[in-house]
Amino acid sequence: MTNNDILRRVRYALDLPDRQAIALFGLGDVTIDEAQFLALLAKEEDANYHSCSNEQILGFLDGLILKNRGPRKGGPAPRPEQAEPINNQVFKKLRVALELKEEDILGLLSLAGFEVRKPELTSLFRKPGHKHYQPCGDQFLRNFLQGLALQRRHGAE
Repeated sequence: MTNNDILRRVRYALDLPDRQAIALFGLGDVTIDEAQFLALLAKEEDANYHSCSNEQILGFLDGLILKNRGPRKGGPAPRPEQAEPINNQVFKKLRVALELKEEDILGLLSLAGFEVRKPELTSLFRKPGHKHYQPCGDQFLRNFLQGLALQRRHGAE
């Protein structure tokens, strides 16, 4: 999945209007205007398409966390020392922003028809280098976002 796909899917699942989504970037210390935002939402074959950087998608998600949960006590979260795959970072930030527990995530994955066990899920939230750490694959993240959209937009339980 590209960062643009992630942005489009999160925006759709949470039913975020353009102005609110742009404001989330600002909360995450990423400055973009409406034209830049629309370029991030564009499909790759569109002339005005612009690739969404890791900094932009993570800033957007940081803004979502700040909007939903407020600022972190003790200052901003430390940046990971070790490079972690972007999918894992996105998944972790969505879990925090939406205040999801393991059971909630398993339920969302189940809504999308993607059954996983608890140990498979917890391995995605471990630190890189831990013996049980697993990178979050595109299929896993795609199904999570699909389940989120089904729950939030279509009222599936």
